[in-house]
Amino acid sequence: MTTNSEQVPLLRPAKHEEVYKRFSPAKKRVIVAIASLTGLLTPFDSGTFVPSIPQIAKDLNSTGAVISLAVSLLVFAASLGALLGASYSSFYGRKPVYLTATPLLFLGSLGVASAQTIPQLMVWRFLQAIGASPGLAVGLGVIGDIYKLEERGQAMGIFFLATLLGPALAPLAGGLAAHYFSWRLMQLGLGVVSLVMFFCILLFFPETYHPGERGVEKAGSASLPSWRPILINPLQPLWLLRSPNLLAVTIAGFTTLFTDYVLLTPLAYTIGARYGITNEALIGACFLPAGLGNMIGAPLAGRTSDQLVIRYQKARGGVWYPEDRLRATILGALFLVPLSVLFSGLLTEYIHGRVGLMLNLICLFMNGIGVDFVLSPSAAYVVDVMHSRSAEAMAANNGFRSIIMSIAIAFILPMVDKHGVAVTNSIAATLSWIGFGFLWMTITYSDHLRAIMDVGFSTEDNS
Repeated sequence: MTTNSEQVPLLRPAKHEEVYKRFSPAKKRVIVAIASLTGLLTPFDSGTFVPSIPQIAKDLNSTGAVISLAVSLLVFAASLGALLGASYSSFYGRKPVYLTATPLLFLGSLGVASAQTIPQLMVWRFLQAIGASPGLAVGLGVIGDIYKLEERGQAMGIFFLATLLGPALAPLAGGLAAHYFSWRLMQLGLGVVSLVMFFCILLFFPETYHPGERGVEKAGSASLPSWRPILINPLQPLWLLRSPNLLAVTIAGFTTLFTDYVLLTPLAYTIGARYGITNEALIGACFLPAGLGNMIGAPLAGRTSDQLVIRYQKARGGVWYPEDRLRATILGALFLVPLSVLFSGLLTEYIHGRVGLMLNLICLFMNGIGVDFVLSPSAAYVVDVMHSRSAEAMAANNGFRSIIMSIAIAFILPMVDKHGVAVTNSIAATLSWIGFGFLWMTITYSDHLRAIMDVGFSTEDNS
């Protein structure tokens, strides 16, 4: 495969080049802004909930462990919603999916805010998560629609930068609302924002899917009218994971993101309890270092992955290997992610007082950077190799990862209670090192892995 160096542009068909010129740079920025704000609803949906768990448990006469199951339910529903959204976005386009998901988020948020029992909370939480979940997978598909390969990593870094304001701001916002007002107020606010985004998408967001490529356009010229609603199997994108390299990247993403959940989901019961923090607003503020790390890591990782693609192409005389982008994950997967979660567990267990708290916050910050040094280049890689089905491939990646995560999260608090935070975090660190092994295997044996099962990989001519 032949592509570019730093001086020579990619030699693609003129028609393929033109498809990325449909929108002006200014219009692309508007599209990315709307997609990013919609994607921001996903982490806000979960991030505003976690700091409120103790208050919700008290309000509904339950326990933190029971309410934390709502987090697991959220992750499962998010995986299902992402698969549905991605599948239908490949058939109808990106805009119709956004216009369907945001009203569901609005209704779900109103339901959560009015819930009086645990079953009511779970049902409305499920609907809320379904509505919030397409933002990330479809948003990454939008980036792949409008930016060509050598610009894609940086564009995705900007997208992640915006969407990852959620982990930085959502817990603080949720904690402030819970402490000074009510956790229900935050859920109402989320519903109002989703309604505003609905009208922004309706009025200002164009369809970005490449012309003539949507399933509805192809079906409309055959026996199926373009307007007719259809049923699509939401699990179909998961079949893409029969590709070893896509599965390996997905597993590595799970082991990386799991460290984030291990650190943040039980934070009120680990760092909060260890250092005497009971104020929900202060607990929410403890999430800020992780979110700030995400904000710094995402654009830096995206730009680094673009530069590595160009550098290795030049070194090979123009031969493109999409796995070169994954070299940007090494810093995060080998060092930042596992060491940050490991040291946080040891610090919480053995170091008391202000020193222990400050060092823990540094660990959260480093974990935030490390997580994005794995997830951002991995997302760009998936879009690179599956460009024509980018949203479906990302949904498969996120969906499979989230299904596993929804099960794993349910064991975090019980494991902390039974074995302690040091043991729990050490297990998470070990899993993340295993994830690094999968990434290294993908980089080292890229040709062999892609040859085992070709699921329609893109080339430099159509990526």
